[in-house]
Amino acid sequence: MFLKKISFLISFLLISALSISQNKTNTFLYQGRVDKLQDNNVLLIGSASSVSFNFTGKECSVVLQSVDDAWEHHNYVSLVLDGKYISKLKIEKGAAQSFPIKVTSNKKEHNLTIYKTTEAHSGNVLFAGTTAKLTSITSKKKKKIEFIGDSITCGAASDASDVPCDKGEYFDHHNGYYAYGPTLSRAIDVDYLLSSVSGYGIYRNWNDENKDEPNLPQVYENLYLTKDNSKPKYDFAFHPDIISIALGTNDFSGGDGKKERLPFNPEKYVSNCINFIKMLYTHNPNAQIVITNSPMVGGEKGVVFEECLNKVKDAFANDKQHKPIQIFKFQPMTPKGCMWHPSVEDHKVMADQYGPFLKKLLNEK
Repeated sequence: MFLKKISFLISFLLISALSISQNKTNTFLYQGRVDKLQDNNVLLIGSASSVSFNFTGKECSVVLQSVDDAWEHHNYVSLVLDGKYISKLKIEKGAAQSFPIKVTSNKKEHNLTIYKTTEAHSGNVLFAGTTAKLTSITSKKKKKIEFIGDSITCGAASDASDVPCDKGEYFDHHNGYYAYGPTLSRAIDVDYLLSSVSGYGIYRNWNDENKDEPNLPQVYENLYLTKDNSKPKYDFAFHPDIISIALGTNDFSGGDGKKERLPFNPEKYVSNCINFIKMLYTHNPNAQIVITNSPMVGGEKGVVFEECLNKVKDAFANDKQHKPIQIFKFQPMTPKGCMWHPSVEDHKVMADQYGPFLKKLLNEK
C-alpha cells in the first residue's frame, strides 16, 4: 500500500510539472475518439486515435499511462516523428511513465504524433504531458472519412513484430496505425476516424446472439464504444464526408462452436443495417454512406452477404434527402495475420483496393 501511494505521488508530481510546460493554446491537435481532460491531458480511446504537437530542440519526453477501469494491463501506442513511423511503444501497467524522444533530423521544428495502437475495448492511453518546447500547431483542412467496423477495421491481430501470434494477449498484436482505413487515408491525404470494436457486428457478435453483449450500433453513440452510461456520449463533431461501414464478418461467423449459434438471419442483418444508417443520418445528414462486404466472408456466405448489402441499398432507393448508398466489394483474401486476421501487409492490399474508390467519391463531392 505504501509503495502504491509513493507511485501515485510521483505520477501526480510528474504530470503536474509537465502540464506547466504545455499550458498554451493551439499547441495540441487531437484526432479520433478521445476524451479531453484538464491541462491538455487526454485519454486516447479508439483505435488510431491520436495527439500531435510541434516542438523545437533535439529531444523531449512524453508521459503516458495505460488506464483500464476493469483490470490493470499494458497497452500500446505508435510514434510518428516528422512524418516517419519510428516505433510501437509498450506502456507497462501501473503509474504514468516518461518516455524519451530523440530527434535525428536537423529541422528547426519537429512534429510528434502519438497514435493509440490498440482498440477501445483494450482500455485507454492517458497522454499526461510533455517536456517539449512547444510551438503552435494548426490543422489543415482536409476531407474526412469515418471507418465503422470490427476487428479488421481496428487492425487487430495484424502485427506480430513484437510478440509472436502464439504468445501474449490479444491486444499485443494490434496495430491500428497500419489498419486499412488509416493507411488509405494517409495515401489519399484525408483525415479519418475509426469507430470499431473487435468481435462486434450489425445484429450479433462473433460469439453472442446479442444476448450478453451489445452490437456495434448499440454502442456507437457512446464515446467509449460501450453501453456504460457513466461515460460521455460522442459529440459527433468530426462531420465526415464519407462514412464507411464494414460490418458483417462477425454476423456470419459460426462462433467458437461451443456456445449456441443460430443460423445467419438475413432479415435481421438488413433491418439493423437500415436502422443504423438512419441513426447515422441524424448526426451527419450530408455524409456519403458506403457499405462493404468482407474479404473474410466468401463462398455461399459471401453471396448472401452481397444480397443483404443490395437490399440495404435498395431500401434507400427513393431517399431524396441523402446521397445514394454506395457498395464496395473487397476481393477475397487468405489472411496472414494472427488468429485468421489480415496482417499489416494484408491491410495494405485492402487499402490499395479501397482507397481509389473513396478518393473518386470525394472528388465527386
